[in-house]
Amino acid sequence: MFPFANTWPYDIVMKDVYVAECPFCHSSNVLLPLKIHELKSIHEGKKKLLVFPCCHNKLTLIDTDRDYLLADTAIRTKQS
Repeated sequence: MFPFANTWPYDIVMKDVYVAECPFCHSSNVLLPLKIHELKSIHEGKKKLLVFPCCHNKLTLIDTDRDYLLADTAIRTKQS
């Protein structure tokens, strides 16, 4: 089970990997520099440095499932 604070949802549209919103700069519909075959290799244990093209912030991805990316650090912040 993934720690929820370290996850971010993604979508695949026509073989492209998108996030609805950047967790850092909150840009909409961000096309990620990831290929579908890379998602499988990340799920199998390979780590991947992901640089968001909108703001150039970085995450190290350590796992994926069909809906979420799992990073090695917390992505979601607590909102009061």
